[in-house]
Amino acid sequence: MIPALRVVKPGLRTTIQDLGRPGYQRFGISVSGALDPVSLRAANALVGNPLGTGALEAAYVGPTLAVEAEEVRLAFVGAHATIEVLPDVSAINGQRMNTLRSVRLRRGEAVRIGSLSRGAVLYVAVEGGFDITAALGSVSTDTRGRFGGWQGRALMADDRLPLHNVRVSDRDDYRLAELDVSPPRRLRVLLGPQHDYFPDDAINTFFGSTFAVSTDSDRIGMRLQGPPIVQANEATFTSDGTATGSIQVTGSGQPIVLLPDRQTTGGYPKIATIISADLPALGRLSIGSQIAFELVTLEDALNLRRELSAVIAGIRDKLEPIPRTNVEISARLRVSNLISGVVDGQNWIG
Repeated sequence: MIPALRVVKPGLRTTIQDLGRPGYQRFGISVSGALDPVSLRAANALVGNPLGTGALEAAYVGPTLAVEAEEVRLAFVGAHATIEVLPDVSAINGQRMNTLRSVRLRRGEAVRIGSLSRGAVLYVAVEGGFDITAALGSVSTDTRGRFGGWQGRALMADDRLPLHNVRVSDRDDYRLAELDVSPPRRLRVLLGPQHDYFPDDAINTFFGSTFAVSTDSDRIGMRLQGPPIVQANEATFTSDGTATGSIQVTGSGQPIVLLPDRQTTGGYPKIATIISADLPALGRLSIGSQIAFELVTLEDALNLRRELSAVIAGIRDKLEPIPRTNVEISARLRVSNLISGVVDGQNWIG
């Protein structure tokens, strides 16, 4: 049987995401990819994968997954959640696990992830990754185009996600000593390409106000609620390209922050763009979160990007091995061949 994780309960909106598929926007294809690429990379580091390997991105409520392989190693990074390792899928209670660590599970066991708090998304990485064919160089799920990931959609009950590895490597499990995933007090932005469509008082309102993340938000765009940002006039312009973090202002005056599954072009004026260093923090914000904006210079944005790159480069240096318990060691011995090479008492092969 092909090794797999079977979806017992899919959660609210669980998809497979990696770092996306850049380079195809001229064909109208979104980049997609993880809302929080720092947490994705950290989860992969914990299980020993290349940092951009595809993983599960769970939003708001996590999935329940049953192990249909000899062994799997999973890691959890992102929002806080109640995570339980169950002896089987029918169990009511299990062993509680923390985020920011990896854990080894065996055939028949399951992991149950509850509601998320202090963040919108949680990443579940599996050692070796999912055995899924890439679409245009990525296994990210494009929820608008309905391709990539697992059948181009969010997970459903009874999906079987094939795995590359039948069993895990004999490496230790690890925890992350430190990973700051808290958002900055204000999201930092550069002025957008159509900021001159807005009078000074509208610009002042934008930077002087607090906005709330609306329930209408999704992976396409984060809709904000707050004081209206009024254009100088309702003049239109030719649709132009968008970027993740572009902040459009609709005719109602309410901003929309564009996210990875956004349209590649747009006709609403863009008042500002969130700098790349703050995009992972943006992806962690849940419905009801309060957002304010701060204008920075291009030089500031570049320096902050370098700081984020240094954090990403140092993730593996922050890994700490988790000491194995006697129970874990005994279980490992039971499945190990300690006399490999012995054919019989008369004939021994070294």
